[in-house]
Amino acid sequence: MKQIISNKGSRPIRIWTDDVESTALQQLKNLAQLPFIAPHGVACMPDVHAGLGATVGTVIATDSAIIPAAVGVDIGCGMNAIKLSLKASDLPDSLTAVRHEIERNVPLGAGGNHREKNAPPIPHDMLQRYKLITKKHPGIFNKNAHTQLGTLGSGNHFIEVCLDESDDVWVMLHSGSRGPGNLIGRYFIERAKRNMEKRLSTLPDKDLAWFGARTKDFDDYVEAVQWAQDYAFENRREMMRAVLDALRRTIPIPFTITQEAINCHHNYVEQEKHFGQKLWVTRKGAIRARKNDLGIIPGSMGARSYIVRGKGNPDSYCSCAHGAGRRMSRTAARKKFTVNDLKMQTKGIESRKDKAVLDEIPGAYKDIDEVMQNQTDLVEVLHTLRQVVNVKGS
Repeated sequence: MKQIISNKGSRPIRIWTDDVESTALQQLKNLAQLPFIAPHGVACMPDVHAGLGATVGTVIATDSAIIPAAVGVDIGCGMNAIKLSLKASDLPDSLTAVRHEIERNVPLGAGGNHREKNAPPIPHDMLQRYKLITKKHPGIFNKNAHTQLGTLGSGNHFIEVCLDESDDVWVMLHSGSRGPGNLIGRYFIERAKRNMEKRLSTLPDKDLAWFGARTKDFDDYVEAVQWAQDYAFENRREMMRAVLDALRRTIPIPFTITQEAINCHHNYVEQEKHFGQKLWVTRKGAIRARKNDLGIIPGSMGARSYIVRGKGNPDSYCSCAHGAGRRMSRTAARKKFTVNDLKMQTKGIESRKDKAVLDEIPGAYKDIDEVMQNQTDLVEVLHTLRQVVNVKGS
């Protein structure tokens, strides 16, 4: 841990980095003032940066409330990684066909949908839960809930083929609950604001509007957000299946899955026990890192990634960073960098190198090695991965 900030009338803020922008620091201070934050305070991971209301890279533990905007709209966003029986030498010399086949097999982009006939079925129990939730709240019904299962989305979501330190092949992907989760998030964020209209003038940020425990809105939100988190898990499972099918068509050597590292969320909320108390823990850009938990911490599209094992550090609510974390906004990245910069920073990686993905250039992100160095008390590194194929959704 790098520093602890403690102000009178606020909960402490524990930060695992010295690199905190002023906007992010103010957001952390705003959070720490809220009356329902657990006594241990707010935990801030080394990839922290400013977000909507609350910083990305933050663990928020509360005893009697949930802040929907802190969970966000990409509910259940997270990672899945598996190790294959393939070696680097088993891959074709050119990986262009591999990338193109993945791009054909997995619908990409913000509006990416399966054609109806190709869409995987939503598990029956999940579908029934969705019908009950949307009957109570018709505003969160998404007609594409079925056809978006197994799709990537846009922004920083990605699919990668990687090699570890022993030249073993891994597949790693990053996505969440897509359109259905987005609708749920936006709907309940606005509902929380409406419920707190009289209090918004006293809140340090209107995006910190919350639902209090033991209210109908709180219970309905927990039910809907849990569904979105389960949908995100299923989305990544279906996407991984499609990626493996693409690899089998483009790599002539038969292979098997030898290790599934983890399928983990890093934007979610759930109830956990910490310091002898049941708390609602929101990880906004952080993953759970209890003792022996396996986790995935990706770098940018041109930097190494890590498979890690948690150390169960109670100071962080058994959490760690979820990635490198942005150093600059997407707009700033587009102004600062060129397509030639993107080509240089992703040299040797089979990936798109055009204006559409310029805002994802590695230079827009923090140094992943520095992030890892700052959290040696939270996780240990098991494998270091370098990507050889990167697929982006935008």
